Amino acid sequence: MKRTEYPRPQFVRREWQCLNGSWEFAFDDENRAQAEHWELDSFRPEGRIEVPFCFESKLSGIGDTSIHDHVFYKRNFTVPEEWKGRRVLLHFEAVDYSCRVFVNEKLCTEHTGGNAGFCADITDYLRDGEQTLAVAVYDPAQDETIPRGKQFWQEESADIWYTRTTGIWQSVWMEPVEQTHITRVKFTPDVDRDMVILEAEFSGCPSDMYLEAEIHFGGEQICCDRYLVNNKTVFRRAVHLSKDHIFYGMAHGMRRCWTPENPVLYDVNLRLFAGGELTDSVDSYFGMRKIHVKDGITYLNNNPYYFKLVLDQGYWRDGILTAPSDKDFVRDISLMKEMGFNGCRKHQKAEDARFLYHADQMGFLVWGEMASACLYTDTGVERYAKEWFEIIKRDYNHPCIVAWVPFNESWGVPNIDVDRRQQDQTMGMYYLIKSLDPTRLVVNNDGWEMTKSDICAIHNYAHGSTAEPEKQDFFRRTMQEKELLLSPTHAGRSVYAQGYAYGGEPILITECGGINFNSEEKDSWGYTSANSEADFLQQYEHVIHTILESDLIYGFCYTQLSDVEQETNGLLTYDRVPKCPPEKIKKINDSYRHNIAMKTARS
Repeated sequence: MKRTEYPRPQFVRREWQCLNGSWEFAFDDENRAQAEHWELDSFRPEGRIEVPFCFESKLSGIGDTSIHDHVFYKRNFTVPEEWKGRRVLLHFEAVDYSCRVFVNEKLCTEHTGGNAGFCADITDYLRDGEQTLAVAVYDPAQDETIPRGKQFWQEESADIWYTRTTGIWQSVWMEPVEQTHITRVKFTPDVDRDMVILEAEFSGCPSDMYLEAEIHFGGEQICCDRYLVNNKTVFRRAVHLSKDHIFYGMAHGMRRCWTPENPVLYDVNLRLFAGGELTDSVDSYFGMRKIHVKDGITYLNNNPYYFKLVLDQGYWRDGILTAPSDKDFVRDISLMKEMGFNGCRKHQKAEDARFLYHADQMGFLVWGEMASACLYTDTGVERYAKEWFEIIKRDYNHPCIVAWVPFNESWGVPNIDVDRRQQDQTMGMYYLIKSLDPTRLVVNNDGWEMTKSDICAIHNYAHGSTAEPEKQDFFRRTMQEKELLLSPTHAGRSVYAQGYAYGGEPILITECGGINFNSEEKDSWGYTSANSEADFLQQYEHVIHTILESDLIYGFCYTQLSDVEQETNGLLTYDRVPKCPPEKIKKINDSYRHNIAMKTARS
């Protein structure tokens, strides 16, 4: 299985080279590659691995799920002759957790953090002819203070914890650039003023540098402007999009605003000129999309909007955290939409940029999340903040992302209910993320023991099975009575941490359901179980209708999209086969589709 698609669809250059595929591989259990002085030739490859799949996965060609904290990769490559005279950038989209990269036996870069990628200019390390690329990785499986998400720190998976991912798990590639080139572009839509704010950064700033921006919508040219660039890190311009046409703007019909029902995008080409010569050309896109909350209601493009989400772990049987192919992202989104969901909560994983690209194109909301640590330490706080910087910088331009979820169920802040430092960390992360990205909601400590959050996000799996009518009745009462809804959760955890309280935010049930049905796994489990399709649909309808009928609730997130290893409460099997016809799920999800209008009127 090959992963050869272009890995960075929000920032496209035409020339590039994929370095995925077969690499030499070895377990470095003696920890030699972390030493200050070591010789590359001293490593004897034990076999080969298919990058970007981790060695624990079947698609890697190894499929070894035992613990190996230190691993080593090596391959040869050649730089195309036509790239001569330009800078060569080497990209790793994600390596878990800490790595050192060597080109021709010289250390060229180091990176720590398994959720976002990094880039290195390797031009000065290249030689004539064939090149050698080596990567030494350290991923301490039993260190519970690093952001690991659902990756279990013990040998065998159990409960809600799954197989680890060690080393390279997203694409490796390289591209040529001129000495003067664009390093970043940032689009901030302003729906209320019919404009987009264009920001860019550059590798340098000669005295005669210009940026040319051409924007199209559906093939129609909106603008083609040229700007003088006088600073390599501070460039900001506002571009008006309506062209003095009332139906092009946002006042009548929102026809050019991005929504799941209308996923329209603006195409952009940026051209950089220095000394009268074209030095860079980048293709990108953006969507005009606004998300905000007011008076306990969620709004998308100034219209009340009800979230119908599904929890998506982003795991695959044969690839673990890495999708077997780009088509698997499309299939997952298609199945979620077929079942009547308008978005997903990507759970404990910063997903591959290709997934976000397809969500942009197909019209699918995403709550962005990062893998959490389990324990709280000073070092962990520093690590966590650093990776959030990288993720927001990478994913800022995707219109599909409407919320960031920095914490989940007090993971990484286990004593937050009473510990002021841990409360302050969540408060700090809330305002840090808001300062980096004021255009999206921040859902802080999703589940319980919240401090400052744009959404009151409650987890409740106490819906009861068909054989438990008293539990089902209590679940109905809970969803209808605010005092019960905001009382300690089914897990016995307070909705807000001590010293904090509900302040009128929109209330969403952001985890619910988890019904185990049609399991193919041994020792499988869910929060309740169904013994037939009819029983499953009755339980699912009970959960969803109860939430949809509530005047207090503005959305839900059902657990979960697919089975993952021993956790078999998915709507799909681990191999993405629907457990019941998707149209039956959609019928239930859509049965109260006008309820939000009634809620808005009553509020």
